[in-house]
Order: sequence, then C-alpha cells, then structure tokens
Amino acid sequence: MSTFPVRRPRRLRQSPAMRELVAETHLHPSDLILPMFVADGISEKREISAMPGVYQHTIDSLKAAAHEALDAGVPCIDLFGVPLDEDKDATGSVAWQPDGILNRGIQALREEFGDDLLIMADTCLDEFTDHGHCGVLDDRGRVDNDATLQLYADMARAQARAGAHIVSPSGMMDGQIGVIREALDEGGHEDVAIMAYSAKYASAFFGPFREAVGSSLQGDRRTYQQDPRNFRESMLEVELDIDEGADFVMVKPALPYLDVLSAIAEFSSVPVAAYQVSGEYAMVKAAGANGWIDEHAVMMESLTAIKRAGADQIFTYYAVEAARELKA
Repeated sequence: MSTFPVRRPRRLRQSPAMRELVAETHLHPSDLILPMFVADGISEKREISAMPGVYQHTIDSLKAAAHEALDAGVPCIDLFGVPLDEDKDATGSVAWQPDGILNRGIQALREEFGDDLLIMADTCLDEFTDHGHCGVLDDRGRVDNDATLQLYADMARAQARAGAHIVSPSGMMDGQIGVIREALDEGGHEDVAIMAYSAKYASAFFGPFREAVGSSLQGDRRTYQQDPRNFRESMLEVELDIDEGADFVMVKPALPYLDVLSAIAEFSSVPVAAYQVSGEYAMVKAAGANGWIDEHAVMMESLTAIKRAGADQIFTYYAVEAARELKA
C-alpha cells in the first residue's frame, strides 16, 4: 500500500489558472469605497503628509479625482469636509449650512455625476466643532448624547438636500440611526440610505486622519467610541442600528478587528462594510517607501483579507489603485 498522501491540496495550486478556478474569495472594484476630503480656503489640492497620495481637495480637484475613481470602477465615494478654523464653533453649526464646505462639495459632485457615482457624506460634527468632539458638550465638558442627536438630524437633512445618496453617521451616539431615519423620512428623503458606523472603536489607528480633517480634538473619544477590548458590545451596537433602520453597518478599523467583522457578517441582515483606516494605509505606505515590504502586494492581500472576513464593501484610500489592478 502506498505511503504517499492520498490527499494533495497542492494539486489545486499548480498554476495561476488553477488557483483562479478554485479561489474562494473574489475582490471586485465595485466592492470599494473611496474616502475623500474637500477643504475650504485652499486654491489647489494639498497632500496630507501622513497619508502620501491622499489630498485635501478643492471643489475642482475633487471632481477631477472623483472622475478618476469612477473611471477605475469605484462606484462610491465617502466625502469629509474640512472647514476654516474660524468657521468652527461649539455646536459645529457650519455642518448643516447650505454653503458649508461639505454640503458645497456634495452638491458639486451630484451636479457633476447625477446618479452615476454614489455620493456618501460623513454625518458627524468632529470636523466642525472647535473642541473636535463628535457632539455638543455639557457644562461638565462631556459629550451630551441626546442634545447631539438633533444636530445629526439637521446635518443629515442638509446633506440629503445637497444631493447625498447615503449619509454615514460616525459619531457613535446612542439612538443616532433612529433619529436620522425619522428626520430624513419626514423631510421627504425616504430614498437616502444610512451607512451606520456601528462598531467603531476608540482606536490609535485613526491618528493620520486627524491631520486629514484638521481636527481640533481636545481629550479623547473613549466615552462614546468602543473599547478595543470588547466584542459582544459590537454585536449589540449592530443589532440596535439595524432595528433603528440602518441600511448598511460598518466595522472600523478593519484589519485589527477582523474577528468582529466576521461575526457581524454571520448574522447581519443588511450589507456589512469595513473601513481600512488612515493608520493602516499610512503603515503600508511607509513600509513600502522604505523597501521593507512590497506595497502593492500587501495592499491587495490586506483588502482580500477584509473581503474574506465578510465585508461587502471596503472603505480604503487605495480604492483607485486597487480597482485599476483588479480591472487589469
């Protein structure tokens, strides 16, 4: 009797064609969402030093970059606004002003693309408040959950009026999805979808993003973003958001929380997204620039890992580059 193994898994790894035939996970350009930043008071796009290849855009450069994304096959962009420092205040009121930078950016993209490119808007106050928190503060300096909710409703309605297809509340306030859904419906925006940042952790991986949005943060966000040590809490957050009317749910960051992503994907009745955040991007960029890794290969491997863990959509600053590779 032969002593050689009967089962030889290597048989299905012998060539690119064979590996493609049996691949269990397939990444597509349509899985990708590109985060973008539009800034007030600049005359040309400005590179973010901690995120090489990512820019704060003018309205014109934003439209040009969005065309590149769509041409590469990326179907959706997620837009963040960067206001002037003098426009920030305690409540972030410029966030719901029609002439605020984020709403101007949304309107410009909707006029440019119509329904050909999906426009998602970040629905959070942290970029717009002078203290950098995601909500208003009470007299003890704590983020006031319930007082913040109405401001989120105002912001979501303004974004819908400007032309957003999707609003994405990222502040982790209890009850935010229900309040925003009600506000959108009452305002005649029943077709505007909600991408809920349901499992958003108080993560050190967000660091470079603070430069990207010109954050004025004082203190930290541990009283409203999740503790990285907790898992069950994320399951509860997702269940609550789905019950309140979320059309998508999200895990953020992505790679350090693939266990959370996988578990949520197992039970969620709505699409599940994951956000490959600024710190993840910056580390790959830096290691690649130093010749320590093959940046391109690591980019594709990390995105594939996020998809394999269960993500239906992936927010990534590599969206255009990855989409071009996948099309090629």
